[in-house]
Amino acid sequence: MAISDWPEGERPRERLQALGPGALADAELLAIFLRVGVKGKSAVDLARELLAAFDGRLSALAAASMQELTTLPGMGPAKAVQLVAAIELARRALGETIRERDLLASPRAVHDWLRLKLAALPHEIFAVLWLDSQNRLIAYEELFRGSLSQASVYPREVVKQALARNAAAAVLVHNHPSGVAEPSAADQALTRTLKSALALVDVRVVDHLLVAGNTPVSFAERGLL
Repeated sequence: MAISDWPEGERPRERLQALGPGALADAELLAIFLRVGVKGKSAVDLARELLAAFDGRLSALAAASMQELTTLPGMGPAKAVQLVAAIELARRALGETIRERDLLASPRAVHDWLRLKLAALPHEIFAVLWLDSQNRLIAYEELFRGSLSQASVYPREVVKQALARNAAAAVLVHNHPSGVAEPSAADQALTRTLKSALALVDVRVVDHLLVAGNTPVSFAERGLL
Protein backbone atom coordinates (compact mmCIF):
# COMPACT_ATOMS: atom_id res chain seq x y z
CA MET A 1 0.00 0.00 0.00
CA ALA A 2 1.32 3.43 -0.93
CA ILE A 3 1.89 5.89 1.92
CA SER A 4 -0.69 8.22 0.35
CA ASP A 5 -3.30 5.53 1.09
CA TRP A 6 -2.39 5.37 4.80
CA PRO A 7 -4.47 7.18 7.43
CA GLU A 8 -3.20 10.75 7.61
CA GLY A 9 -2.10 10.37 11.23
CA GLU A 10 0.26 7.52 10.26
CA ARG A 11 2.02 9.15 7.32
CA PRO A 12 5.62 10.13 8.14
CA ARG A 13 5.43 13.61 6.63
CA GLU A 14 2.23 14.50 8.45
CA ARG A 15 3.56 12.99 11.71
CA LEU A 16 6.69 15.12 11.44
CA GLN A 17 4.64 18.27 10.88
CA ALA A 18 2.41 17.48 13.85
CA LEU A 19 4.90 16.03 16.32
CA GLY A 20 8.36 17.15 15.21
CA PRO A 21 11.23 15.03 13.84
CA GLY A 22 12.15 13.57 17.23
CA ALA A 23 8.90 11.58 17.31
CA LEU A 24 9.70 9.65 14.13
CA ALA A 25 11.59 6.39 13.84
CA ASP A 26 14.75 6.24 11.74
CA ALA A 27 12.91 4.47 8.92
CA GLU A 28 10.20 7.13 8.85
CA LEU A 29 12.74 9.95 8.58
CA LEU A 30 14.58 8.12 5.85
CA ALA A 31 11.29 7.47 4.03
CA ILE A 32 10.60 11.21 3.92
CA PHE A 33 13.99 11.67 2.27
CA LEU A 34 13.35 8.83 -0.24
CA ARG A 35 9.89 10.29 -1.02
CA VAL A 36 8.65 7.28 -3.04
CA GLY A 37 9.06 3.54 -2.88
CA VAL A 38 9.23 0.96 -5.62
CA LYS A 39 6.65 -1.41 -7.04
CA GLY A 40 5.07 -3.34 -4.20
CA LYS A 41 6.94 -1.42 -1.47
CA SER A 42 6.24 1.89 0.19
CA ALA A 43 8.98 4.39 0.95
CA VAL A 44 8.87 3.21 4.59
CA ASP A 45 9.35 -0.42 3.50
CA LEU A 46 12.26 0.64 1.33
CA ALA A 47 13.77 2.67 4.17
CA ARG A 48 13.54 -0.31 6.52
CA GLU A 49 15.30 -2.52 3.98
CA LEU A 50 17.98 0.11 3.47
CA LEU A 51 18.66 0.33 7.20
CA ALA A 52 18.61 -3.47 7.55
CA ALA A 53 21.38 -3.67 4.94
CA PHE A 54 23.53 -1.77 7.46
CA ASP A 55 22.41 -3.77 10.51
CA GLY A 56 20.02 -0.98 11.47
CA ARG A 57 22.90 1.40 12.16
CA LEU A 58 22.55 4.95 10.90
CA SER A 59 26.28 5.51 11.42
CA ALA A 60 27.05 2.65 9.03
CA LEU A 61 24.61 4.06 6.47
CA ALA A 62 26.24 7.49 6.85
CA ALA A 63 29.65 6.00 6.12
CA ALA A 64 28.53 4.07 3.03
CA SER A 65 30.08 4.92 -0.31
CA MET A 66 28.19 5.84 -3.45
CA GLN A 67 29.04 2.43 -4.88
CA GLU A 68 27.62 0.63 -1.84
CA LEU A 69 24.42 2.65 -1.87
CA THR A 70 23.67 2.17 -5.56
CA THR A 71 23.77 -1.63 -5.22
CA LEU A 72 20.75 -1.54 -2.91
CA PRO A 73 17.17 -1.94 -4.20
CA GLY A 74 15.48 1.38 -4.90
CA MET A 75 18.69 3.40 -4.50
CA GLY A 76 19.68 4.61 -7.93
CA PRO A 77 22.51 7.08 -8.56
CA ALA A 78 20.27 10.15 -8.07
CA LYS A 79 19.01 9.10 -4.62
CA ALA A 80 22.48 7.96 -3.58
CA VAL A 81 23.94 11.35 -4.52
CA GLN A 82 21.22 13.16 -2.58
CA LEU A 83 21.74 10.98 0.50
CA VAL A 84 25.52 11.41 0.48
CA ALA A 85 25.07 15.17 0.08
CA ALA A 86 22.57 15.34 2.97
CA ILE A 87 24.92 13.42 5.27
CA GLU A 88 27.85 15.65 4.34
CA LEU A 89 25.74 18.73 5.11
CA ALA A 90 24.99 17.24 8.55
CA ARG A 91 28.72 16.70 9.15
CA ARG A 92 29.54 20.26 8.13
CA ALA A 93 26.75 21.74 10.25
CA LEU A 94 28.01 19.87 13.31
CA GLY A 95 31.55 20.90 12.44
CA GLU A 96 30.52 24.56 12.42
CA THR A 97 28.81 24.10 15.78
CA ILE A 98 31.92 22.81 17.49
CA ARG A 99 34.18 25.41 15.87
CA GLU A 100 32.12 28.35 17.06
CA ARG A 101 32.07 27.63 20.80
CA ASP A 102 33.89 26.16 23.76
CA LEU A 103 34.32 22.55 22.68
CA LEU A 104 33.97 21.26 26.23
CA ALA A 105 30.63 23.06 26.61
CA SER A 106 29.01 21.13 23.74
CA PRO A 107 30.02 17.48 24.21
CA ARG A 108 26.89 16.11 22.50
CA ALA A 109 27.68 17.97 19.26
CA VAL A 110 31.27 16.70 19.39
CA HIS A 111 30.11 13.14 19.96
CA ASP A 112 27.58 13.29 17.11
CA TRP A 113 30.18 14.73 14.74
CA LEU A 114 32.75 12.07 15.62
CA ARG A 115 30.20 9.30 15.20
CA LEU A 116 29.42 10.50 11.68
CA LYS A 117 33.11 10.56 10.86
CA LEU A 118 34.42 7.43 12.57
CA ALA A 119 31.82 5.03 13.93
CA ALA A 120 31.43 2.85 10.84
CA LEU A 121 35.00 2.85 9.52
CA PRO A 122 36.48 -0.65 8.95
CA HIS A 123 39.93 0.46 10.12
CA GLU A 124 41.24 2.10 13.25
CA ILE A 125 41.93 5.84 13.27
CA PHE A 126 43.80 7.90 15.84
CA ALA A 127 42.99 11.60 15.66
CA VAL A 128 43.32 14.74 17.75
CA LEU A 129 41.08 17.74 18.26
CA TRP A 130 43.53 20.61 18.78
CA LEU A 131 42.16 23.42 20.99
CA ASP A 132 43.19 26.97 21.78
CA SER A 133 43.38 28.45 25.29
CA GLN A 134 39.60 29.03 25.25
CA ASN A 135 38.92 25.38 24.34
CA ARG A 136 37.85 26.37 20.84
CA LEU A 137 38.66 24.03 17.99
CA ILE A 138 41.77 24.88 15.99
CA ALA A 139 41.72 21.73 13.87
CA TYR A 140 40.68 18.10 13.68
CA GLU A 141 43.62 16.01 12.53
CA GLU A 142 43.80 12.31 11.72
CA LEU A 143 47.37 11.34 12.57
CA PHE A 144 47.51 7.58 12.32
CA ARG A 145 45.57 4.87 10.52
CA GLY A 146 45.83 1.22 11.44
CA SER A 147 44.32 -2.21 10.98
CA LEU A 148 41.17 -3.58 12.54
CA SER A 149 43.05 -4.30 15.73
CA GLN A 150 45.51 -1.49 16.35
CA ALA A 151 47.09 1.71 15.13
CA SER A 152 50.70 2.66 15.70
CA VAL A 153 50.78 6.04 17.43
CA TYR A 154 54.07 7.91 17.78
CA PRO A 155 54.22 10.43 20.65
CA ARG A 156 56.97 12.43 18.93
CA GLU A 157 54.70 13.05 15.93
CA VAL A 158 51.78 14.05 18.16
CA VAL A 159 53.97 16.58 20.00
CA LYS A 160 55.30 17.89 16.69
CA GLN A 161 51.78 18.55 15.42
CA ALA A 162 50.76 20.19 18.70
CA LEU A 163 53.59 22.70 18.30
CA ALA A 164 52.79 23.25 14.62
CA ARG A 165 49.15 24.03 15.52
CA ASN A 166 50.19 26.24 18.48
CA ALA A 167 47.67 24.27 20.53
CA ALA A 168 46.98 24.84 24.19
CA ALA A 169 44.96 21.66 24.72
CA ALA A 170 43.97 18.47 22.99
CA VAL A 171 41.21 15.88 22.87
CA LEU A 172 42.54 12.52 21.77
CA VAL A 173 40.21 10.43 19.63
CA HIS A 174 40.24 6.88 18.33
CA ASN A 175 37.71 4.33 17.15
CA HIS A 176 37.16 0.64 17.74
CA PRO A 177 35.93 -0.91 14.47
CA SER A 178 35.01 -4.02 16.46
CA GLY A 179 32.25 -2.01 18.14
CA VAL A 180 33.57 -2.82 21.62
CA ALA A 181 33.02 0.37 23.61
CA GLU A 182 35.51 -0.35 26.36
CA PRO A 183 38.97 1.22 26.66
CA SER A 184 41.65 -1.46 26.52
CA ALA A 185 44.73 -1.57 28.74
CA ALA A 186 46.74 -0.48 25.68
CA ASP A 187 44.39 2.50 25.15
CA GLN A 188 44.90 3.59 28.75
CA ALA A 189 48.68 3.20 28.55
CA LEU A 190 48.78 5.24 25.34
CA THR A 191 46.71 7.97 26.98
CA ARG A 192 49.14 8.25 29.86
CA THR A 193 52.14 8.31 27.49
CA LEU A 194 50.67 11.06 25.31
CA LYS A 195 49.49 13.10 28.29
CA SER A 196 53.03 13.07 29.69
CA ALA A 197 54.62 13.87 26.33
CA LEU A 198 52.27 16.78 25.61
CA ALA A 199 52.69 18.17 29.14
CA LEU A 200 56.36 18.76 28.30
CA VAL A 201 55.25 21.37 25.75
CA ASP A 202 52.45 22.79 27.96
CA VAL A 203 49.59 21.16 26.05
CA ARG A 204 46.79 19.80 28.24
CA VAL A 205 45.03 16.56 27.34
CA VAL A 206 41.46 17.31 28.40
CA ASP A 207 39.90 14.05 27.23
CA HIS A 208 40.33 10.91 25.17
CA LEU A 209 37.21 9.84 23.30
CA LEU A 210 36.66 6.27 22.12
CA VAL A 211 34.16 6.00 19.27
CA ALA A 212 32.45 2.62 19.13
CA GLY A 213 28.72 2.08 18.80
CA ASN A 214 26.26 4.86 19.48
CA THR A 215 27.89 6.81 22.32
CA PRO A 216 31.58 7.74 22.46
CA VAL A 217 33.28 6.79 25.71
CA SER A 218 34.98 9.65 27.58
CA PHE A 219 38.16 8.73 29.41
CA ALA A 220 37.76 11.89 31.52
CA GLU A 221 34.29 10.81 32.67
CA ARG A 222 35.65 7.35 33.46
CA GLY A 223 38.47 8.82 35.56
CA LEU A 224 41.09 7.41 33.18
CA LEU A 225 43.05 10.60 32.48
